[in-house]
Amino acid sequence: MKPLLGFALVLAGASVASAAEPIVLPGGEGIGKGKHIVLVSGDQEYRSEETIPQLAKILNKHHGFKCTVLFTVDKNGHINPDVPNIPGLEALKSADLLVLFTRMLDLPDDQMKHFVDYVEAGKPVVGLRTATHPFDLKSSKTYAKWTWTSKEPGYEGGFGRQVLGETWVAHHGHHGKEGTRGIVAPGQEKNPILKGIETGSIFGTTDVYTVNLPKDCTPVVLGQVTETLEPTSKAVAGKKNDPMMPVAWTRAYPSEAGALGRVFTTTMGASQDFAHEGTRRLVVNGCLYALGMADRIPDKTDVAVVGTFEPTPFKFGGHKKGVTPAELFK
Repeated sequence: MKPLLGFALVLAGASVASAAEPIVLPGGEGIGKGKHIVLVSGDQEYRSEETIPQLAKILNKHHGFKCTVLFTVDKNGHINPDVPNIPGLEALKSADLLVLFTRMLDLPDDQMKHFVDYVEAGKPVVGLRTATHPFDLKSSKTYAKWTWTSKEPGYEGGFGRQVLGETWVAHHGHHGKEGTRGIVAPGQEKNPILKGIETGSIFGTTDVYTVNLPKDCTPVVLGQVTETLEPTSKAVAGKKNDPMMPVAWTRAYPSEAGALGRVFTTTMGASQDFAHEGTRRLVVNGCLYALGMADRIPDKTDVAVVGTFEPTPFKFGGHKKGVTPAELFK
């Protein structure tokens, strides 16, 4: 895959003074003026540490959102998705939106509490790919029900099923060999989340996940399983595409505060998926929807790559070693 080259990166005033500090991109002019988005990376396979910074740059530079970007980091301050440690989650106290892309993290209770407080307040969430199974809380008694395998009555499936609408089930497409082409779900042609998205432009090298969505979820995009990982690939014949699985949907989750939290989820979002303009536009429009700004989604939301974006193939252990969060925002 050829590198994507975008506009020069301009992040004047970004807080990158220390590897121990969260990355904060100050808000500016645009549709996002006055809004604060917290984006959290921490999956071991799909290169969320590449997707999340690029998404933050797009939301900040093109749309004016203040963005706080958080990563799983080791004791040396290096990004390491195998280490269950996300400094800076206090930022969720002032967040208008959480964008989550983590996978099976066993976080300490003092960090989990920030997620719990945010969700119990009924605030909006955007979940990418493995956010359906973001926590594996083997060491927590306090928040054990949030784990992806939870069987606690009333909280089965943990955060994924109870907030986003589904937890991890299975690979529907052939992992690593069959890709995903986004197809508009029947009746969703005029959904504002799909504004400016050309037919066939939603694509990803990640496979379709199996999902069994509850009735309170609204499928927006279905995943057509493709024969190869190339965007021009033909659709797989047979049951994998009949019927197709949802790969993007909306939902409102009931919270402890009595509010209904607005949700947009897509099982796409790996860094190579994010190389495709239609996929980027789907995610950015999904963020605007979750913020309650569906009526302000432009006819063609600006999702041009900011700086240089060179997504790497997904695999376990494939993250670049020895990199601090600050280095991704120079």
